[in-house]
Amino acid sequence: MSLKTAAVLWAAAWCTAAAQQIPSEHLLFRELNGAERRLSEYRGRVVVLNFWATWCLPCREEMPLLAGIQKRYAERGVVVIGAAADDESTASQIPGFVQEAGITFPVWKGATTEHMQALGLGTGLPVTALFDQDGHLLFRLLGIIQKKELETRLEFLLGDRHGRQPAALVDRLSKAGEEHHTHGGVGLEGASTVPS
Repeated sequence: MSLKTAAVLWAAAWCTAAAQQIPSEHLLFRELNGAERRLSEYRGRVVVLNFWATWCLPCREEMPLLAGIQKRYAERGVVVIGAAADDESTASQIPGFVQEAGITFPVWKGATTEHMQALGLGTGLPVTALFDQDGHLLFRLLGIIQKKELETRLEFLLGDRHGRQPAALVDRLSKAGEEHHTHGGVGLEGASTVPS
């Protein structure tokens, strides 16, 4: 077995183990109107959970891609959810950004570093977790999403899983030298760090 194959198998096993330790019913968020929401409400659907913030420029860059994914895959049972990591100082900007960007997928607030770390996503933004129809976390995409990488994983989750499984982890944050920026100091390159 090659080193690359072993690494892919280890990452897949790690993702599966982590998914079993963090049931989606324990992840509590809030709609923009304040209503409580849990990922477990979407059991039976593939969920693309994207952690973002209004002050994170790379996050804003990938919103059109996520809106397109929701439009393209909704009829096949996929739901994109935007989990906003804005704190009280910027949360009021979320509705305006959602409207301006034409986002039609659910946007929740109250995302924290604890949510992200519990899912093995670290503390940098943007990051995305993909859950299968049974609520198991199978894929993590750290950094700005690449369309082909996301679509390949969605097709795997929606299709016959007997083919070659895509890598469980794509990490653009640490590969790019992960420059952490604090709230308000986000550039187009590097990751943004969620304030604790």
